[in-house]
Amino acid sequence: MMTLLRKKTVRDKVLQAGFVGTLVGLVILFTVTARINLDAQGLTSGFGFLNRATGWDVNFSLIDFSTTDTYLKVIWVGLLNSLFLGAISLTIATVLGTVIGIMRVSGNEMAGLIGVTFVELFRNIPLLLQLFFWYAILTSLPKPKQAIDLGGVAFITGRGIYLPGLNVTGGSVFVAACVVLLALGLWLWLKTGRRFAGTGEDRKRGLVRALWLAVLALVILCLWIGRIPETPLTNLPYLKGLNFREGIRISPELLACIVAISIYGAAYIGEIVRAGFNAVGKGQYEAGYALGLTQWQIFSRIRLPLAIRAVLPTLINQYVWLFKSTTIGIAIGFVDFFFVISTAINQSGQTLELIAILMGGFLAINYSMAWVLNRVNDAIKLKGTQLRT
Repeated sequence: MMTLLRKKTVRDKVLQAGFVGTLVGLVILFTVTARINLDAQGLTSGFGFLNRATGWDVNFSLIDFSTTDTYLKVIWVGLLNSLFLGAISLTIATVLGTVIGIMRVSGNEMAGLIGVTFVELFRNIPLLLQLFFWYAILTSLPKPKQAIDLGGVAFITGRGIYLPGLNVTGGSVFVAACVVLLALGLWLWLKTGRRFAGTGEDRKRGLVRALWLAVLALVILCLWIGRIPETPLTNLPYLKGLNFREGIRISPELLACIVAISIYGAAYIGEIVRAGFNAVGKGQYEAGYALGLTQWQIFSRIRLPLAIRAVLPTLINQYVWLFKSTTIGIAIGFVDFFFVISTAINQSGQTLELIAILMGGFLAINYSMAWVLNRVNDAIKLKGTQLRT
């Protein structure tokens, strides 16, 4: 026995087995202890409670929900709301942050000052404080009878923003959104994929044009198939009594979360984008000038592609962090994934199971997002340029 332990490989395996065994033992010990404590308090463990009715309603849902629906459905509602908030906030933060980053490196003093002021202001104020600030502004807007009228098709009030709506089912809207997301992925593949590196520009433009025409046709088809029978395709909000009817209502809670996360995230993304542009060697765009390229051609074909390649790994981490920040909505009553799990814990008492669902949900979402973006990073990064020593 001692002879075997003198071998490094054997010692390493014994230590690894001991470490894994200790972890497994701790997990079993915690599980048994938790089960004993739950039994002592008269609480049942397991996920059977998911099929029970909640008895409470939510103030925002992308799908139909009522008080008689189950815990499983309310968790699905919260998850969809978090995905919806994250998709909108990350998109706005990316666009706004890119603009801020470009302003920082544009060489224009006024644009640079605006960019610096934006970053230093919103990056250094806590996100939760910014959320309270925007929520206070949105809830201080006029009441419905004194609403700000935007051409008779949209109205701004302290109870939310009312926009024209579609008389279509939620499933058809979801399918249409998936079609658009798939098209964006295909468009990015056409633009940056190595498989299309030898394809002529004219052919690429033709493929892109055909792709977006097909997407437009599919979206229209999805919405038409999902149209609610005997109703017009669109409906406009109108004032009736003390509130608006029909249309789409964007609640102050949702709007405050979108604004706060988007602006806060844009301040960080702006700095990441600025660093990416600064990482592009001066000789790269000087070569463009020497070839007679215009300012726009140098920006769009040299600086921007190289900057994206440089910053994408850092942006992936920022996106994961920003999506986790959607949980701040609970502070103002926005019904997101974290909110419904917290409420369900108070109502059902199934703490361990619901926390496991919450952790598993965020792990699956963030890992999936990081995996997809890492595949994009692998597809667009330059090969064979790494320094070797």
